[in-house]
Amino acid sequence: MGSPTRELVLLDAPSNLGLRPPVEGAVPGCYKAPGALRDTGLLNRLGAADAGVVTPPRYLSGWQPGDGVRNADAIASYARKLADRLDRILEAGSFPVVLGGDCSILLGAALALRRTGRYGLAYLDGHDDFRSLDNAPEVGAAAGEDLALVTGRGADELVDLDGLVPYVRDEDVVLLGVREVESVHTKAAGIRTVTSQSIMADGAGAGLAAASEVLGRGVLDGFWVHVDVDVLDPTVVSAVDSPDPEGLDRETLVALLRGLLALPGAAGLELTVFDPDLDPDGAQARTVAGILTDAFA
Repeated sequence: MGSPTRELVLLDAPSNLGLRPPVEGAVPGCYKAPGALRDTGLLNRLGAADAGVVTPPRYLSGWQPGDGVRNADAIASYARKLADRLDRILEAGSFPVVLGGDCSILLGAALALRRTGRYGLAYLDGHDDFRSLDNAPEVGAAAGEDLALVTGRGADELVDLDGLVPYVRDEDVVLLGVREVESVHTKAAGIRTVTSQSIMADGAGAGLAAASEVLGRGVLDGFWVHVDVDVLDPTVVSAVDSPDPEGLDRETLVALLRGLLALPGAAGLELTVFDPDLDPDGAQARTVAGILTDAFA
C-alpha cells in the first residue's frame, strides 16, 4: 500500500466561492457537504484524526460579465489560509482528506505542495475545468477554471500566489473521467486525458496506467488527488451543480481511487462539489461517504 498508510486527517474546506449562484438570491449549497458527509459517520469510518474546518470568507453576489473571476480576492485569501493549514498536516507526516466545497479549493492544496517541491495532480472530474480567456469568451466562476488556474492560466491574483506560478505543470497532470465532449482543450494543451467513456469501456486499469506514467516519474516529489463528485454518472450521484451522463459507476471510481492511493507519492485527496441541498433524504451523502470509505479500506 502507498502513502495512505500514514495517518489520515479529515479537514473541512466548505468554500462555495468558486461557483455561480444556483438561482438568483441563493448561494451554492456545496458548503454544506462536509457536514452532510460527517453526519454519515465518515470520520470514524475512515479512522481519521480530525483537523477541523478552514472557514471561508463570505460569498458575495453582484458579479457581472467582465468583472473577472467571481470572489477572486476571497478565493485568493482562502487558498493561502487552506494552504497554511495543509502545510502543518503535511509537515506532520499525515495524509489529508479534504472535504469541499467547490473545486476552487484545489488552489489551496496546489499552493501548499508547490511551496515544498514539484508535485503532480490526478484530476478526477466530469469536466475539464480548463476554461480561460484562451478558449472561452469570458471567465467568471473559478470552479470551472481551477485546472487552468493551477497550471498558470488566468487571473494574476489567483495563478501567482506567493510568486509560484504555475503550481502544477501541464506534463504533471493526468485528467481522468472527463466526458469526451469536454476533453478537447486539455488534450490540445498536452495534458494526459482519459475520458469517462474510455474508462468505462476499458476498465479502471486504463486510467491507472496513464496515471502511473504521469505521476510515477522521478522528477515529482509526489501528487495530489482531486475528486469532483460529478465524475460519477448521475444515476449514482446527481446532487452536483452540473450532472452529465456517461460518467463513472461506483465500482469503477472506487477502483481508480484505490489504485491511485496505492501509488508511491500520494500526498493527499480532496472531494468537491457534492451539494446536500439536492439530496434531501441524505441517500447520496451515504453513497459518497461509502465510496471514500471503500477507497481507503
